[in-house]
Amino acid sequence: MQITTVGLDLAKHIFQVHVVDAAGHVVARKRLRRGEVLSFFTGLSPWMIGMEACATAHHWARELIKLGHIVKLMPPAYVKPYVKRQKNDMADAEAICEAVTRPTMRFVPIKSAEQQSVLMLHRVRALLIRQRTMLVHALRGHLAEFGIIVAQGISRIRELIQLLTDESADAALSPLARRALAPLVDQLLDLQPRIRALEAELLIWHRQSQESRRLETIPGVGFITATAIAATVTDPSQFRSGREFAAWLGLTPRPNSSGGKERLGRISKMGNGYLRTLLAVGATAVIRYARTRTAAGTGWINSLLSKKPVRLVSMALANKTARIAWALLARGEVYQSPAPAAG
Repeated sequence: MQITTVGLDLAKHIFQVHVVDAAGHVVARKRLRRGEVLSFFTGLSPWMIGMEACATAHHWARELIKLGHIVKLMPPAYVKPYVKRQKNDMADAEAICEAVTRPTMRFVPIKSAEQQSVLMLHRVRALLIRQRTMLVHALRGHLAEFGIIVAQGISRIRELIQLLTDESADAALSPLARRALAPLVDQLLDLQPRIRALEAELLIWHRQSQESRRLETIPGVGFITATAIAATVTDPSQFRSGREFAAWLGLTPRPNSSGGKERLGRISKMGNGYLRTLLAVGATAVIRYARTRTAAGTGWINSLLSKKPVRLVSMALANKTARIAWALLARGEVYQSPAPAAG
């Protein structure tokens, strides 16, 4: 009997397999331990294996492809409608097996180990930055209890540390309070070089990646944003247009339309939150530049600023930047600045 489709529900220790033949009849339901997964699929004719795109899915997909199988990853949200009644491993595997055969299903490209490593650099850097922010806020709060106020901004960290390390800087802070805050200062001093080291690694990979260097030519896109997009979007052809890519990032209005009447709300925020944040930060920097200087391409921004809130304009510019990024990746081009208006 020809076996065609397999639904594999991933987990930490116990995996569930659901196998159907070409006619859709159930052939096998089996529980596998982690060490039994590869041996189960070894030596078999090529199967089409469906899995939900989770933390370990890309690793298992690469391993199963080495065994000659066809592997397709799907967003978990797209698999959930196929779960029948009760939620358990068997029902999940059956739903995965059903969803992977749907002609309209959208699949997630399988990332290479290198791409996952680059994204891991981004995640670790983002975590360290959050920890740095937490430490700075804690120090500000504790110093405020003694009436010591430091100006906001990450650039003021040195001034903050100097207040705590220099005993003659401010007599309002007692020696006991200085010793209490010393561990926070030590952690803060340790985080700074670690963040710079991660950024140096990203810069090295950026210089070796043609896609990342092309993306950096877009205004508001630095090497941090460029490397994140290049490592995340493995195949730009999975999106039919730049708008579809922007919608995947959650930068398009969320529709609530019925009866032929269009109702558009705020941005959906249903996609990649990390890339959306980077694009929004870059758009904010471009808006700040457009407000102070006159250059090609700033007219559109200033016209929006004259009638719309700044936050809305930054999201509109982030949407536009995402569409440009998709076009550069899909066509293999670099960004061309718009020609200045004549006269």
